[in-house]
Amino acid sequence: MKLLQLEEVHRVSSISKKVFLQEYVKKQRPVVVEKFTEDWPAYLKWNFDYIKKIAGDKIVPLYDNRPVNYKEGFNEPHTQMKMSDYIDLLLSKPTNYRIFLYNLLKEVPVLQADFKFPKLGMNLFKSMPMLFFGGTNSYTFMHFDIDLANILHFHFQGKKKCIIFPPDQTKYLYKIPYSLISREDINFDDPDYQKWPALKKAKGFTAELNHGDMLYMPEGYWHYMKYITPGFSMSLRSLARNPKNVSKAIYNIFFMRYYDNFMRKLKGEDWLNTKLEKAIRYTHKINQIDY
Repeated sequence: MKLLQLEEVHRVSSISKKVFLQEYVKKQRPVVVEKFTEDWPAYLKWNFDYIKKIAGDKIVPLYDNRPVNYKEGFNEPHTQMKMSDYIDLLLSKPTNYRIFLYNLLKEVPVLQADFKFPKLGMNLFKSMPMLFFGGTNSYTFMHFDIDLANILHFHFQGKKKCIIFPPDQTKYLYKIPYSLISREDINFDDPDYQKWPALKKAKGFTAELNHGDMLYMPEGYWHYMKYITPGFSMSLRSLARNPKNVSKAIYNIFFMRYYDNFMRKLKGEDWLNTKLEKAIRYTHKINQIDY
């Protein structure tokens, strides 16, 4: 097995607002705070049985690991089912179906009483706590978030593996133009360096999250999330502080995604194939790799 150059994310058992801001937000370094949610009602309550009980009748959007299709819109779900049926599926066998960026707290307001907005000196969006669910071995493609936000990612039930890269490693990750993802055919658990030689230069971080842990991901960090066991997570986000990242976020939200959708409709599969080829050509060119 070929291994990426990954450093373990620094882990702490507790953290103060001052240390968090000075050592991690200001320096844009990731950190895992173990059992951060231990004083939340969610720490004891949030498991599949509880979610099934209070939200089992909700119809939820599901995504899998199929490659992007030119017929699909930006972040368009692949299917949907009742939450209770989805949880039964998660617990019965491995599945690629995931819940991605779903504001279940809006759909089920009672959940809002189960967590607290951390007082860590970040102006968190109060209306955007997003939940993510996945089954054994399901994963998200390597990507970064469209708004380049600072992210607090809290995990519940089971274990989750995270591989993350700072924005300055983008040149090694085969980013697809007019997109938020790298090439979807890259296996970040066992990369093929013959096919993706630039990855050998990429330096990132890895972390395993257990129930109650919080991972802080700085602005614009790439992330690949893999569920070691069935589980779910919640993300809270705060606007990027770096003016350059704010500008990039505005570009992504108000131009890039609309332009990409327009070109998909105009050129169809040819547009996607061109972007896939450019991801390789641009990456190898900037790294002076023969292609």
